[in-house]
Amino acid sequence: MNTNISFQKINKLAIPALIAGIAEPLLSITDTAIIGHISENATENLAAVGIVGAFISMLIWVFGQIRSAISSIISQYVGANKLEQLQTLPWQAIAIIILGSLFILAISYPFAKQIFQFYNASGQVLAYCISYFKIRIFGFPFSLFVFAVFGIFRGLQNTYYPMIIAIIGALLNIVLDLILVYGIEGYIPAMNIKGAAYASVIAQIIMAIIALFLLLKKTTISLKIGRVLHKEVPRLLGMIGNLFVRTIALNTALYFATSYATGYGKEYIAAYTIGINIWLLGAFMIDGYSSAGNILSGKFLGAKDYKSLVALSRKLFKYGLVIGTIISVLGFIFYNFIGQIFTKDLAVLEQFQSVFWIILLSQPISAITFIFDGMFKGMGEMKYLRNLLILSTGLVFIPTLLLCDYYNLKLTAIWFAFTLWIIARGLPLVLKFRSTFLPLIKQH
Repeated sequence: MNTNISFQKINKLAIPALIAGIAEPLLSITDTAIIGHISENATENLAAVGIVGAFISMLIWVFGQIRSAISSIISQYVGANKLEQLQTLPWQAIAIIILGSLFILAISYPFAKQIFQFYNASGQVLAYCISYFKIRIFGFPFSLFVFAVFGIFRGLQNTYYPMIIAIIGALLNIVLDLILVYGIEGYIPAMNIKGAAYASVIAQIIMAIIALFLLLKKTTISLKIGRVLHKEVPRLLGMIGNLFVRTIALNTALYFATSYATGYGKEYIAAYTIGINIWLLGAFMIDGYSSAGNILSGKFLGAKDYKSLVALSRKLFKYGLVIGTIISVLGFIFYNFIGQIFTKDLAVLEQFQSVFWIILLSQPISAITFIFDGMFKGMGEMKYLRNLLILSTGLVFIPTLLLCDYYNLKLTAIWFAFTLWIIARGLPLVLKFRSTFLPLIKQH
């Protein structure tokens, strides 16, 4: 089989996905940086953005798993040259995710206060959480629609259009943030944290409109929903169910981290907010190669081309190691400058800089973990990913956090737990991949 997995082929998929990946956390980072510099109660506002951001990220990651599920199925059909058999599946998948998102909006909106009290928010921080969340949550259905469309494009081996959509959304969000948070004297009043929420929602709506337009005009995917469920819907729902449980486990770790940081005090949660946004930015920067692995592994598996699948894994391992190391080195070079982008509060900066080195050292490990995670999603191995994340959260992250917290390590406890958690997630993936596919090469 003549399969091209050259550096150019991988980068043709990876670079646009990488740019789109950076644009995604840039929405939260923009809010963080701009809110951190408002003139009134900046630290309390920054804490609120971090807490609400953690909860909304949890929702998006839980329900946005349809992107990986639908990408996996479509890419396998592309590899087997059977794409015409999937006519009604994309819109049935989109309908499922939109109905789910509207349900979540309806049940979370009335309980905003209780949700963020659960995250240990109180007083002024809790008030800011509620006002920010009750606006920003309306962007949730639009975000999930965009995620579903991104999954369709990825399955079709196209990362270019998701990149365009993500860039437009990120740039629009930055412009709207500056206008609505700070205001324009004589024209638009400064809305502070509410302005950041409105900016995110407007950007998400525009992204959804562009995604719909490109899906209809630039692909062969039709608007057919059909009266009968597509035969792949049960498999799709099974994948989503496994990824749902997996992401609950993932966000259990994020909940514990956010809750503990909030409990330590406003300087700690503000510093944690900066740290988690930078950590996520690193994760999404490598997501381009993770996406290439997701897309191509599904295609090679569908074509039963195991030799190319193993060659792909080796190349992506090297790319991930190099990119993760570059991110780490750049972070150390600009160590003191990076925190000042987000805040001038010396107490917050002190806490952030005391743990930033752990975040940077974990970047190469994270890169390899995320790449193999993407490949396993592309191959449809959602059940294994689910079990692995449950075990790494329950047996590694939480015990490490509790033990280090007992010794009063505070933010160091959180980031040390995250690092061991990433290792526990990545190492078994590398070993299982090799034990599964190296023997298959010898058989073929």
